[in-house]
Amino acid sequence: MNIYDFQMKNNIGENVSLKDYEGKVLLVVNTATKCGLTPQYSALEALYNKYKEKGFVILDFPCNQFLEQAPGTDEEISQFCSLNYGTTFPRFAKIAINGKEADPLYAWLKEQAPEDVGNDETKAFEKKVEEFTVGNAPSDIKWNFGKFLIDRSGNVVARYSPAYTPEKLEQDIEKLL
Repeated sequence: MNIYDFQMKNNIGENVSLKDYEGKVLLVVNTATKCGLTPQYSALEALYNKYKEKGFVILDFPCNQFLEQAPGTDEEISQFCSLNYGTTFPRFAKIAINGKEADPLYAWLKEQAPEDVGNDETKAFEKKVEEFTVGNAPSDIKWNFGKFLIDRSGNVVARYSPAYTPEKLEQDIEKLL
């Protein structure tokens, strides 16, 4: 099994097979529009623009499970991201990523990479948000902007802490491109 086995709804309600991204290097991110980490959208868009011609795609999955920091409809979230951050990478419908309601894609992603790559800074952030984390399984996503890097064969290569900034991913992305 790999990421291409999943089908998701995009932000306008259409079914999208992730097989459409076969052969691409993917960064799967759970996002929120009202979070202290929301400015990461700018860095994500910069990464996307820098590497998309080489086969890199960011897949944005809004999630409202962390203090309801992704309010609004899928359309409102897309408008916010386009207007405030100029994002152009694919956005999907809002989903749950932790707990009993977790989307099967995220259940699989967490199975493949149960722990985040991080550093002292990211560990301090995770400690700060620990009391607000939805779910309590060790592999649960800690907060908005958790990231999974997927290789061209559809396999999870790494999982990054929400506080691990997109700029720090460049070397890992370049290795896969």
